[in-house]
Amino acid sequence: MIDFARDLWREIQDDHLLDGAAVLAYFFSLAVFPAAIFVLSLLPSLSIPHLQQAILDLLHQVLPQQSADLFEGAVQYVASEGTRGMLTIGLIFTVWSASTGVYAIMQQLNVVYDVKEQRPFWKARGISILLMLLFVLMAIGSLSLVIFGGVVQSWLASIIGWSRPLLIFFATLRWIIIAAALLLALAVTYRFGPCVNLKFRFILPGNLVAATLIALDSIGFRFYVSKFGDYSATYGNIAAMIILMLWMYIAGIALLVGCEINAILRPHESEQSQLIDSEH
Repeated sequence: MIDFARDLWREIQDDHLLDGAAVLAYFFSLAVFPAAIFVLSLLPSLSIPHLQQAILDLLHQVLPQQSADLFEGAVQYVASEGTRGMLTIGLIFTVWSASTGVYAIMQQLNVVYDVKEQRPFWKARGISILLMLLFVLMAIGSLSLVIFGGVVQSWLASIIGWSRPLLIFFATLRWIIIAAALLLALAVTYRFGPCVNLKFRFILPGNLVAATLIALDSIGFRFYVSKFGDYSATYGNIAAMIILMLWMYIAGIALLVGCEINAILRPHESEQSQLIDSEH
């Protein structure tokens, strides 16, 4: 365990992981609002009731208050303006801009695996767009399940009445769905992001560590900002964006640390599989 921690720390330093996380935070900030516009352009055609409100509720639970308010303002503005008049070229540009965050992740994962990008630019960029679309679908799907769970909860409550165990059960189920979606997103990212031939694994130590660190990032940073970090007094109106970028920076660290763990354990997994094959 000590040797693994030492190897992990050395890899973090050698790969300049903190600098890579700063790069991710920058590109995330460029991609997040085009991604929000793209998602909002899809919502009217899905006919899923209360989906927009579910997205806003999740943002308020995950992000610090100021950043969630910033998102809510953007969402309400786009919703009020409407997206029916969005030209095809505008939609393509929005999708392209939204995929820049995923493309940045792919390049940083290559750094973690110590490989250069061998894929043609069109292929790598195409993968980033497909991954972005997949993440959007997973987010909408998981939130739709959460909404459906709320409908089932209300139906059961109308029959057996509201009770604390019922509330706890559905609250736990909601977070299980969100955690499963996060783990799936991490598994897909770690599999198709780097220019390395890897097997798809839903559960890997790095995936679990990254998901846990992202959850702790959301909880801890939200608590810190609400109790100790009065950014509004120092930065004024841009405080929400600064807080959002700091949250993205820490989330980027978690994402890259998880990949570092998987990269370190990969040779050991190969040795174990060869050992099993030789025994058979």
